[in-house]
Amino acid sequence: MWTCPKCGRTFKRQEQSHYCGKAPEMVSDYIAAQPKQVQEYLNEIRKALSAALPEAEERISWSMPTFWKKHNIIQFAGFKHHVGLYPGPEAVREFSERLKEYKTSKGAIQLPYDMPVPVELITDIARWCDRTGNHP
Repeated sequence: MWTCPKCGRTFKRQEQSHYCGKAPEMVSDYIAAQPKQVQEYLNEIRKALSAALPEAEERISWSMPTFWKKHNIIQFAGFKHHVGLYPGPEAVREFSERLKEYKTSKGAIQLPYDMPVPVELITDIARWCDRTGNHP
């Protein structure tokens, strides 16, 4: 068990990524709370998702930026070494050929900060999730 020295919350994993205190209410607040070097990457992803999903609403869900239109379409979150993109398991399977250079799990894609933001891939995944109704 690990206890955060800032907020006192206890986690199973050492250095568990989390929010100390109240979760942000807006996507801009979420991004502003991240380290400076991460903010630009997150803003690029936000811009790509906004362009791909112009009718979707931005909101915070599960303490993560979320694009929503009657349901969560896609979510993302900043971590120490990567951004997690959460399109759901069906999208990860559907785009598996294009995701070979990224670490994936059941419904998540890790986009490392040392690689360029894959804007076209993010756009295609987001539009697919919106069109098919497959979501996280």
